[in-house]
Amino acid sequence: MSAVRTLAMAANGFTARTAFQAFSFSHPLHTFSFHPTSTSLTFISSLKQHSPGICHLAQAIKGDVDDLVKGVGDKSSIEEVKYILEMAKRASLRRGVLHTDFVTPPVLKESMIVLEKLADVKAVAQGGYPQAERCRISVGHPEALTSDPDVVAALSITGNFVFQPCSHGDFLGAILGTGIAREKLGDIILQGEKGAQILVVPELADYLISSLEKVGNVSVSCTKIPLLALEYEPPRLQPLFWTKSFKTIEASLRVDALASAGFKISRSKLVNLISSGDVRVNWTTVTKNGTTLKTGDVVSVSGKGRLKIGEINSTRKGKFAVELIQYL
Repeated sequence: MSAVRTLAMAANGFTARTAFQAFSFSHPLHTFSFHPTSTSLTFISSLKQHSPGICHLAQAIKGDVDDLVKGVGDKSSIEEVKYILEMAKRASLRRGVLHTDFVTPPVLKESMIVLEKLADVKAVAQGGYPQAERCRISVGHPEALTSDPDVVAALSITGNFVFQPCSHGDFLGAILGTGIAREKLGDIILQGEKGAQILVVPELADYLISSLEKVGNVSVSCTKIPLLALEYEPPRLQPLFWTKSFKTIEASLRVDALASAGFKISRSKLVNLISSGDVRVNWTTVTKNGTTLKTGDVVSVSGKGRLKIGEINSTRKGKFAVELIQYL
């Protein structure tokens, strides 16, 4: 196994749900990520035998965090917000700085609101450019977090996309296909026939450069670029994300019905994707086929991209005419 791939596996945490476990023993502070893992629980438990006060401190922090998250508006984000708050309080107590992976917009919004209520905690959110949707949050004591940390890297993916244009889902699928976990990847900025620019955690930049060879059927090259080179202000009349809108008539507003129509895949296949945890609504994984959607909801399917639910109207026959806005 190459040194680059070994480093990438360590940084990538092997799976999406254990994103920080690779560092748990070499750097104990990293067990306090916003992803619940058995590693962090084991680490705290092992300290109890030698330093009971640390366990009491952890319990006190947990109690404070439980009170703070009662005001979180997006209930689906509560668990992730709790872990970020716990990480922030521990970082502040140690007068250090810790960083999350890339978080979704709802988690970012709710976390920043609650973090403002904590004394002796400073938080900085960075996604690489001002309009970024997915950001990393750096938290720590104000005396330690004196400048914006270097926690986001930018890469340019180029190839001949003139005759074979690729969508946001194509780029996302190709990148995840290298083994990188989704939370290690930030926004993907499409550039039409030129390719795309992406944001990623710095420790995986070299791995992605050496591993990403194709997007769809197009051979690509991947290079580092400075954040200032990001073209997040697109040319006039060109949106940041290309979209197309169309309407579908459905008997219900269930996620399996609308997503099946939006992504042009069979309903049975969509159900299987839901069962495997590959379907998210508003960045939260759904587990029930009958989850009802409404205008404004964003549905994403791993490797397929995402779509937004637009206007919904009832038909004379009691069905629903739904506008689907697909991100290309």
